Amino acid sequence: MTLQAPRRILVTSALPYANGPLHLGHIIETIQTDIWVRAQKLFGNECRYLCADDTHGTPIMLKAQQEGITPEELITRIGNSHKADFADFMIGFDIFHSTHSEENRRMASEIFKRLDARGLISRKTIKQAYDPEKEMFLPDRFIKGECPKCGALDQYGDNCEKCGATYSPTELKNPRSVLSGATPVERDSEHYFFDLPKMQDRLKQWLSEDRVQPAIRAKLQEWFDSGLQAWDISRDAPYFGFEIPGAPGKFFYVWLDAPIGYIGAFLKLAESTGLDFDEYWGENAQTELIHFIGKDIAYFHTLFWPATLMGAGLRTPTAVYAHGFLTLNGEKMSKSRGTFIQARTYLNHLDPQALRYYFAAKLSSGIDDIDLSLEDFRLRVNSDLVGKVVNIASRCAGFIHKQFNSELSAELAHSELHEQLVAAAESIKTRYERRETGQAMREIMALADLVNQYIDEKKPWAMAKSPDSLAAVQGVCTDGLNAFRILMTYLTPVLPAMSAKAAQFLNLAEFRWSDLARPMVGHKINAFEPLMTRIEQTAIDALIKATQEEAQAMNQANTTPLTEVKAPRAEIEPIAEEITIDQFTAVDLRVARIVNAEHVEGAAKLLRLTLDIDEEKTRQVFAGIKSAYDPATLVGRHTVMVANLKPRQMKFGLSEGMVLAAGDGKGGLFILSPDEGATAGMRVK
Repeated sequence: MTLQAPRRILVTSALPYANGPLHLGHIIETIQTDIWVRAQKLFGNECRYLCADDTHGTPIMLKAQQEGITPEELITRIGNSHKADFADFMIGFDIFHSTHSEENRRMASEIFKRLDARGLISRKTIKQAYDPEKEMFLPDRFIKGECPKCGALDQYGDNCEKCGATYSPTELKNPRSVLSGATPVERDSEHYFFDLPKMQDRLKQWLSEDRVQPAIRAKLQEWFDSGLQAWDISRDAPYFGFEIPGAPGKFFYVWLDAPIGYIGAFLKLAESTGLDFDEYWGENAQTELIHFIGKDIAYFHTLFWPATLMGAGLRTPTAVYAHGFLTLNGEKMSKSRGTFIQARTYLNHLDPQALRYYFAAKLSSGIDDIDLSLEDFRLRVNSDLVGKVVNIASRCAGFIHKQFNSELSAELAHSELHEQLVAAAESIKTRYERRETGQAMREIMALADLVNQYIDEKKPWAMAKSPDSLAAVQGVCTDGLNAFRILMTYLTPVLPAMSAKAAQFLNLAEFRWSDLARPMVGHKINAFEPLMTRIEQTAIDALIKATQEEAQAMNQANTTPLTEVKAPRAEIEPIAEEITIDQFTAVDLRVARIVNAEHVEGAAKLLRLTLDIDEEKTRQVFAGIKSAYDPATLVGRHTVMVANLKPRQMKFGLSEGMVLAAGDGKGGLFILSPDEGATAGMRVK
């Protein structure tokens, strides 16, 4: 293994909002980040992990008012619950701070002054949405209506979750206040703007340096192509946040001071560690700065945040890594359906390390959504961790303890097995580095299979029946436990608590990457104790029941989020005339994988899709969904197509089928997607 100089890395996760408990969507991100950080430390790098609660904004203020407490009391209570949940999921923060801190106030004010001094801040009077019933200006997320671009219903006032378009609240069609349901009126207010367009060339240069994933880069290019706009960084009182220096009644918009919270947390950490600010945040800092975020906040972290840092004369992120959303059993987590699993509810019923492993086995370097299939979760954890890895230790430890006074052989019996496991180190290290943890887990489990196969072939339980074979038994079990040590070293970033217990069992201080090639021989071990137990279906059932009961209680107590005020029910098209079953079965519907998607030059509504339905060659289909979908977001998805539709020669080429989509008649379009597990070519019946 090649020795390299240790890297110095500062890593962050996105800041959870402090108006409610954590759910598993928060946990998947911090688990991904924590695994990466622990891997870097295991490799010998200097890596620090910081995070904080995002504590400002109108939702915090309104929730505190509802509860009859101050915002400070609310964020303290929520912050304590967040810290407890993260700790129980073994998230190893070097510091977990709050954006409502003196460090963050100081940095937000300093950065604003620097931007202002460099001519990047302007002031202008704008028309802003105002709730006449609540008598307050409405933040973008407290206005809903129809997307001005694609017509999708029930979209927020700043961006469309359906087509990804960004806009101002005044552009929404049929807007309403989510606080009162009233139609907002327009009122004038002076606001502060950050001149984002002035930073465009520097942002493009930063983007060209391989800082983000390809899908995020493509989305950024679309924003550049559509033209960057000045960014409104102020909000009017009443507001919970930091007041802008020299501007009474004007507050920093939460997305201005929230990312600065990364620096605020660093300053708090530096108080106790003596870290130098310029070495980490100075314009020429050599420390790596890595952000892990959800893909829904890429806009803020890959445009506004680096532009703010550039404008203030500070360093920019080395990389921003986005991940997809978490779904449950193939569906979006939903409070109303009782499938919105809170972190604490999970912890009350199941082992946190089981979820750490399952997420690790599903995560990749891309931004695809990650599904928590509870049945697959139970089977995979039981098979991989209990049935493969722990099984190696349990089946070897008994012989060593009872027959050989807990002492391993003086040498390995079959060094080839040991060498084969050690040889995988570089590949597994690369997988961790690239955030390809799913592939890393597959490699590790393939190695575990080899070890179990070796033990099965040698059959130490059969050899132990003959006194003449005892030395061979000791050798095989020594091989097995050495292999177990290597596997647990590889799994240490994912399973820190199990790793500590395994090290104690093997009578080691800890597992070290530098010790991989050094076998344990002539070494005494301790008595084996169970390292992980099987997940029973009863525990899964209890989790589901508890989640549903929480949802029921929340609905009965009328504590649904403010943004749950629903739009009027849309009228649907009349049902068509009845058909026979023979007419229906004449239509051959197939699951299709979208291999490629691209705009069609000269076509206002069409996208050109390349579809795989497991034939010898792919098919080309033109679909009228351009208004609703960014082509980059479609690649790799599965959908449903009419496979036996007669090909049609169009102006732009031959269309060899039809993709199925639902529509609301007002421009909203939604392609159909099969459940997880469906593969290209399957017939839909």
